[in-house]
Amino acid sequence: MNKIKDIRAIEVLDSRGTPTLSVTVTLDNGVSASAMVPSGASTGAHEAVELRDQDPSRYFGKGVLKAITNVEEIILPALKGKNPLEQTKLDQLLIDLDGTPNKSKLGANAILGVSLAIARACALITKKELYSYIQELFKEILSFPMPMMNIINGGAHSDNTIDFQEFMIVPVGFSSMHDRIRVGSEVFHSLKKLLHEKKLSISVGDEGGFAPHLKSNEEAIEYILLAIEKAGYKPKEEVAIALDCAASFFFEDGLYLTQKKMGSPKKVNSLEYINYLVSLTEKFPIISIEDGLDENDWEGWQVLSNRLGKKVQLVGDDIFVTNPLFLQKGIDLNVANSILIKLNQIGTLTETLNTMKLAKENNYKTIISHRSGETEDTFIADLAVGTNAGQIKTGSLSRSERTSKYNRLLTIEQSSR
Repeated sequence: MNKIKDIRAIEVLDSRGTPTLSVTVTLDNGVSASAMVPSGASTGAHEAVELRDQDPSRYFGKGVLKAITNVEEIILPALKGKNPLEQTKLDQLLIDLDGTPNKSKLGANAILGVSLAIARACALITKKELYSYIQELFKEILSFPMPMMNIINGGAHSDNTIDFQEFMIVPVGFSSMHDRIRVGSEVFHSLKKLLHEKKLSISVGDEGGFAPHLKSNEEAIEYILLAIEKAGYKPKEEVAIALDCAASFFFEDGLYLTQKKMGSPKKVNSLEYINYLVSLTEKFPIISIEDGLDENDWEGWQVLSNRLGKKVQLVGDDIFVTNPLFLQKGIDLNVANSILIKLNQIGTLTETLNTMKLAKENNYKTIISHRSGETEDTFIADLAVGTNAGQIKTGSLSRSERTSKYNRLLTIEQSSR
């Protein structure tokens, strides 16, 4: 029997140059596997806790040495000698070791790194690709996800003046991963050329999308539609638009502050903001809206879902935080019709898969997602394929922490032919 022999962690950097963990699990047969943990900037209030040192003398307090100590001094003794193939039991052991509802004792970053490294080790000892190992756990067919490619950044992910956090393109008219990624790249570079011609910034935000100073959300969408056409494709039929409003970023005291980043915010109530979102879907080929309202505006979400739920994919991220308790509330209240899946919002692979199962049982679509503070780890690409998630968000067509996931999907597609 294969047994866990050692678990070690080191402090590495994410795509923002902020510390995170890389965890390595070693088995008694010499097999070793590692996983790196991402970090979010726009985080939901109910996410599992990312443990930071709060020591101002190191990394401005953002070091993760406490999490590393928890891996090596608390988690290792509890898991040493255990069978790594018992993923569900080991993940539950990690949850019990922490003993808090939000993993604040050991840190979701420490727990997740161990959970994912164990999964990778299991794939190696069973001589399977990671996506095949995940498929066995999840008991779903394999499929390649539709990418939602973030090509203009705003909100908390950039220093520009745009309210919405992500403006994405979705290559809906193409069936292969190769074509989807190629089309995305061509639109991305067409947009770059358009922005350059207009003397707008072509620097990129946290997720690799361009971050120009624009007058409105609408102007950002209009530039993207121009880029789609310049690249030789038809908006809506071949390439559609998806938005991540990240509305909690501009929600204060029960009101939505439109144009908050421009310095002259206009305050509107929930119903007025819903009317605005509806008007956008009538004007533009928008097929998906994520976090259209604040994470605690459940009544507003019900109204939005009633008005747009049959026409547009309404994705809950901050409101659900990959947590089955919040997702069940959404199901009971008929809120949204899709859920964003982020491993580090909940903290273990097993909990992530359980949330996805609940979503699929209730006909909620699932979208596997990266974080704004990413690493070169490609786990989520295999997760999307192995769970038949259907969609993936992993950022723009630039920055290696984003393109590494696309490249992994291309590799999986090629090997499966």
